[in-house]
Amino acid sequence: MKTLYEGKTKNVLKNEDDGSVYILFKDDATGENGVFDPGSNTVGGIVEGKGKIGLMISEYFFKLMEKNGIPTHYLGTDIDKNLMKVRSLTVPKLEFVLRYFTAGSMCRRFGLEEGLPFDPPYCEVTLKDDEQGDPLISERLCIMKGLLKEGQYGEALKITERVGKILKEELAKMELTLIDFKIEIGYDENGKIYIVDEITPDIWRVRDRDGRIPNQIECGSILLGKINKA
Repeated sequence: MKTLYEGKTKNVLKNEDDGSVYILFKDDATGENGVFDPGSNTVGGIVEGKGKIGLMISEYFFKLMEKNGIPTHYLGTDIDKNLMKVRSLTVPKLEFVLRYFTAGSMCRRFGLEEGLPFDPPYCEVTLKDDEQGDPLISERLCIMKGLLKEGQYGEALKITERVGKILKEELAKMELTLIDFKIEIGYDENGKIYIVDEITPDIWRVRDRDGRIPNQIECGSILLGKINKA
């Protein structure tokens, strides 16, 4: 297969024989100086089996989103090869962030203490650009840069809120409180919006019933056990 894009924790591949597109889930984990952190922009290390766990969790949540009427790029998985087959879509370099509590970069940027609640949840859109520090971006700038078409920004925000509601409720069943998360979107030739990339502990922060915030490796193990029992 041809590599279309190489990311920190995943690669996008294309089968040149039939044009099908796949995401390869790698064992790389984001973090720094040996400390894993889903919000980091660097790879902090390799954890054997992480890619397979992430793929299984993504499969579970993408199917859950589809069941609730939210379109996703998910088409199937090959667990043994760490591959997810996905729709071929235009994917702008944007991240849609929904926050239920203050945490991470928001606290550093705005001088807020950790754990302050948002009601309703607070949504941000950032440009996916490590060199620029993933700056916040408005609808007008997205359109000017050709990242989105008229109306897609607002539609993506609504879908992000719907994803958050489902994700929050499902994680609560697993005794985890959702703090924040980020998703990516793509659209087809007709402009229809889909949830893309992944839905794993790499995209969220949660708090367990003891008040701890497990990193993505710990959270993946917790979720896999719950999912396997479901």
